[in-house]
Amino acid sequence: MRVYTLRSSNKMAFALPVWLAVQEELLGHGEEAEYGTPSCFDGFDDEALFDYFHLTRPCIAFITDTVRLRMKTVALKKLPLSVDAMVMVALNYYALGVSSAAVLQKVGLNLIECPTNIVGTVSGVVAGMSDQFISFPQTPEARTDVALKMETFCGIPNVLGVLAPAHFKIRASPYEKDTFRSFVNTQGYTSVMSQIICDSDGNILSVEKCCVGSTFEQEMWDSSFKGREMEEDLHGPFWVLAGKGYHLSKHVLTPVSETATENDIRFNEAHAKIHDVMRTTLGSVKRRFKCLMQLGFAQEGSLNKKSNIIKACSVLHNIAKKFSVPPPPTAGKIEALLPGKQLSAAVEINPDALKARQELIDANFSVGSSSRDPSGSNTTEEEDV
Repeated sequence: MRVYTLRSSNKMAFALPVWLAVQEELLGHGEEAEYGTPSCFDGFDDEALFDYFHLTRPCIAFITDTVRLRMKTVALKKLPLSVDAMVMVALNYYALGVSSAAVLQKVGLNLIECPTNIVGTVSGVVAGMSDQFISFPQTPEARTDVALKMETFCGIPNVLGVLAPAHFKIRASPYEKDTFRSFVNTQGYTSVMSQIICDSDGNILSVEKCCVGSTFEQEMWDSSFKGREMEEDLHGPFWVLAGKGYHLSKHVLTPVSETATENDIRFNEAHAKIHDVMRTTLGSVKRRFKCLMQLGFAQEGSLNKKSNIIKACSVLHNIAKKFSVPPPPTAGKIEALLPGKQLSAAVEINPDALKARQELIDANFSVGSSSRDPSGSNTTEEEDV
C-alpha cells in the first residue's frame, strides 16, 4: 500500500485524516493492484515533476489516487484517457497556464489536440472534493484552535479567518460592450472574482462564488453561504477579518478608517499584519497555479468552468501545504488586494459593531494590555521561502 508522508502540525488543511480514508477506500475498491502498475508520471525525475507540475511525487500520487476514487463515485462518460494521464494534463495546465508538448506527448496527445475537455473534467472532479479539503472550523474546539493561532500571530482575539475578494484576470470581448463592462474591476482590467477565507497559516478555509469583476465585495459577502452563516450567529461570537471594502458588522472586523488614538493605530497595524497573510496566500496560489493569472475568455452567464478551476486550485493548494511542498521560487511575492468597489450612498455604521470593535481595541491594544506584539516574528510558510 502506498504510504503518504504528511506534515502533521498543519491541522486546518484538512478537517479529518482524509489521506488515510483515501487509502482505505482504495483498498476497499480493490485498487491495491494499481499501486504497482506504471504511471505516466514515472517518466519524469523529481526536478522535472516540479518544473511541469509545481508539486512533488508523493503529493501527485495522493492527488491521482484521490481523483481516481472520486471518479468511481460520480457519473462520468467513458474517459478519454487513464485517470493518471488526465490528472497529468490538468496539473500541467494548472501549473503553467498552458499545456507542455512533453506532457501531451507522454499521454499520446499533441499541441493541435486541445485538452480543454480533459482539464474541465478533472477540474469538476477536484472542485467536488472541496468538502473534504477546504474546511471552515465547525466545532467549538476547532474554532478556539484557529482563533488562538490568529491571536498568537497578530494579537487580535476571536478571529476565525481572513476574508478577501480574489480577482483572476480573464478576457472579455470589447465588442460585447454590456458584458465587457461588467467584468471591469476597480483597477480597469477585466476579471472574475471569488470570495476567499484563509487562516493564519495560509490554509484556505472557504472559497465560494464566481462573480464578474465589478461585483461589490459587500454584496458578495451578504449573498454568500459563509456570510449568511456568520451573520446568523451559526459560528458563535467570532469575527472574520476584512478590508475596507466590507462593512463593519458584529462578525466582520474591518480596520479603523480614521484613527484617533494610539490604540487605534496599534490595532490597524495588527489588522494589516494578518491581512498580509491573505496577500501572501493568494500570491502563492497564483504562482503555483499560473493558470489563475489568466483564465481565458469568459461570458457573464457561463462562469461555472472558471469557478471549478479556481476551486480545484484551492483544493490543490491545501493538499500541497499538507505535503509541505515548497512553492515555486517566485511565489513569495505579496498579492495586491484590490480596493473594493464602494457603494455611492453613505453606509451607516452599525453602532453595536462599532462598540464591539472599540471594546476589543481598548482591551487588547491599549498601553499595558496583555495583547501580543503585532510586530512579532511570526510568518507564514510562504514568507519563509
